Amino acid sequence: MSRIGKKLIPLPAGVKYKVEGNTVLVEGPKGKVSALIAPGITLETKDGMLHVNRENDSQAAMHGLTRALVSNAVQGVTTGWKRELDIVGIGYRAELKGKGTVVFTLGYSHQIEVPLPTGIEVAIDPKQLHLTISGIDRQKVGQVAADMRSLRKPDPYKNKGVRYSDEKLKKKAGKTGAK
Repeated sequence: MSRIGKKLIPLPAGVKYKVEGNTVLVEGPKGKVSALIAPGITLETKDGMLHVNRENDSQAAMHGLTRALVSNAVQGVTTGWKRELDIVGIGYRAELKGKGTVVFTLGYSHQIEVPLPTGIEVAIDPKQLHLTISGIDRQKVGQVAADMRSLRKPDPYKNKGVRYSDEKLKKKAGKTGAK
């Protein structure tokens, strides 16, 4: 039984959707996002709410997934998605080069340039230690944030590196010295 699939998706004013084959195109004030629909899943609108229905119980697993993907698309075109990263470490920083590239200085012998995909924007604070990645596609925003974090993952001993702002780290104790 899919409890997530049964939840209704509120359709704000100005948001339209169109089903084409096995994809749904959601259009809103911020842009357009497409999401996949599993076979046997249908969408219908009643009283300003979007209902995700399935033909039979064999699609139960895909029911909740499809509802979540469509809900993420609706939220993306209305409010958008964002992820925040913090850079911790002496000399570590990030800066914007042009509109589509972020340059990281993370203690390596070279700087790392990360090109941004279309639809993704990055804002960097004046101290160059806090990044805000935003866009309308939740998967793209999360993937870009994960790629940037993987450039220098947080060190468990010194807690230096690139981390999510809401990430809690446990600092490990180093070696105990000989007496």
